[in-house]
Formats: sequence, structure tokens, C-alpha cells
Amino acid sequence: MTPQHQQANRAGGDDAMRVTAVTCVKNEGPFLIEWIAFHRLLGVTDFLFYSNDCSDGTDRMLDALAKAGIVRHLPNPAEGRGYQMEALKDSRHHTVVQEADWVWIADVDEFLNIHVGNHTIPALIEACGNPQAISLNFQFFANDGVEAFEDLPVIEQFNRSHNPDIWCGEFAIEVKSLIRKDFPLQYYGAHRPFFKSKLAPKKRPQWSDGSGRPVPHKFLVAANARRIRKFPAFGARRFATLNHYALRSLDSYLVKNDRGDVNREHRAFDDTYWRERNDVAHEDRSIHRYLPRLRAEIAALKALPGIAALHDEACARHRGKRDELLAQEDYRAMKAQLMAAGTLCPDEEALLASLGLPLPPSPYQEGAT
Repeated sequence: MTPQHQQANRAGGDDAMRVTAVTCVKNEGPFLIEWIAFHRLLGVTDFLFYSNDCSDGTDRMLDALAKAGIVRHLPNPAEGRGYQMEALKDSRHHTVVQEADWVWIADVDEFLNIHVGNHTIPALIEACGNPQAISLNFQFFANDGVEAFEDLPVIEQFNRSHNPDIWCGEFAIEVKSLIRKDFPLQYYGAHRPFFKSKLAPKKRPQWSDGSGRPVPHKFLVAANARRIRKFPAFGARRFATLNHYALRSLDSYLVKNDRGDVNREHRAFDDTYWRERNDVAHEDRSIHRYLPRLRAEIAALKALPGIAALHDEACARHRGKRDELLAQEDYRAMKAQLMAAGTLCPDEEALLASLGLPLPPSPYQEGAT
């Protein structure tokens, strides 16, 4: 029996729904095991990883997991900087995607928090009425004063976010999407699938938000460039929330800044990106429902040949990169700037300043809550 069939049996039998997660990574070694373990709990049966330019052992860990039958791992095919789009284009040629009932395209800092049934992707699909696509709004979880990287589950460490319905003064918040195999696909986007603009209205796909409601028409047909990948989040998270841990610890954020991301090599994340995602107005620990089973699944993955050692090496390299960066004056200055920053987005800070009102303190300031 293949490892893929073992996973299907574990989720409910050989006839169980096949869900393939597709993602791109670069130097995500410390976070891989948690993300894979979590998504196995959600009912993901197959994983297709693309990696590029890894220096922390991410690629070697994925190779070991592939040897154990847990994931499929490929080098990113991009020749320029379009890492994610080139990978998504390539993914359509692979059996693990072609034979999937559903495809989930997400990043390793994104966790789908399902509120219905047994908290799995099949339960979410059933609650939404089995549409051809489901788009889930982000909820950005703040750093909240966590300075040091610790080898603990990300979903356990970071529990505060912006008001779920408003982010940086906007009601429309970006999404990621689950796509059913019969979606009339033109191509996969990082945030949503696209169908041909000339598709007859009666052939357009059934497409819901995270409450099972039809997505807004302008989002559906990609009529507005500003709304291609987002729509209002109000009332859209009844069945699921997409927790996005874009910052994590301050240590990890510095390493992320050095790494760049999968779309733009050597992208510099300034404090605007940090402040936009470090709002602590709302507390949400609902994802902790997964923690007991998550810890057990992490332990099971680490018990596979070589995985625990590779994970520990990735964590050590992550800390080593932090130390290397903090030996540089520019990174020490950046760390100090981020620690001094408040928890409001730049536009909100400017509004308070114009009104002569005090700004909330940084979580790193003594006595801040």
C-alpha cells in the first residue's frame, strides 16, 4: 500500500476525499513540520512543495519527507522572480494535482481554522454546500511582543489580531481558495482561481465565501483589479477563518526580511508591513482546538527517519541567521525600530497624531499589555 493510500485510510478510507495542498517555500525549515501536521489533521491527503535557494535545510527535510511518502517535493521551475506563479503553472501537470478532488493553495504561514463539524476540510465543504470553489478571508495575527524564536507551534504562540472585519481601515480583506476538480479553470492564482472572461454566465462556477454565501459578483468575474483577490470579510467567517501568521516572532521576522519571499527575491520588508499586521485589538484562541492532536501528529512526523534531526538543524540555522543579521548595524537598527513601533497601521497612527491623541504603546515597552 502506498503512503498516499495510508493517508487516505487515516482520513476515512480509500474512497476518502483527496485534497492536495500546493505551496512554495524558501528557508521555512523550522515551520514545515507543524504546517504539514496541521494540514493532515484538516484532511489534506497530498502535498506538493516547490522550494528554491534554501540554506537552512528546508529542501533536505522535504526530500526526507518525500522519501517517507508524506509529500512530493520539486525544485521551483521559475527562471526569473515569478516563483509562485511558475510553480502553480507547473503544478497542473502533476498527478497529485490532476487526481485531487480539491486543491488548496496556501503558504506555510497560513492555517485554515475550521469552525464546523469535525473541523476538517470535508466538513467545511459540506457546510458550504459543496460549491466549486471556496475563498477564505485572511485574519492577520500579530507579533504581540514575542521577541525570541521558540520551537513551539506557531498557532499556540500568537493569539491577537485586528478586528476580524476591518484591516487597516478596509473591509475587503484578501483570501486564499479551495478549488474543486471540476472548476472551469483557466489558471491558478496564488489567491484565487481564474476562469475565462468569455465564459457564459450559466457556466460560471458555484463559488462561496467562508459562510457558504456566494462571493461578490465583481470578485467572481475579476471585474475590478483592486478586488481580484479580496472581498469584504464581514459575515464571511461563519464556517472558517484563514489565520495568517505573517510576522511570527521578531527573530523570525528579521530572518524573513533577509530571505525575501517566494514571489520577489530579496524583497525588503519595512516597518509599514510590520505595523499593518501587528494590530492586537482582538483575541482569538479558537484554533487551539487542534493543539492536542497537532502535538501528536508533529511527534509522529518527527519519528520518521531523519526528520527530528533535520528539524533541529533548521531551528539551529534559523537562530544562527538571526545572530548573523544582528551582527550588522542595519539589522540592529531595524530591530530597534520594530520594537519601538506601535500596534496601529500607519494611516491610523497619522489620524491619531492629527487629532493630537496619544498612540498605543509598543508591546515591547515595559508595562504594555
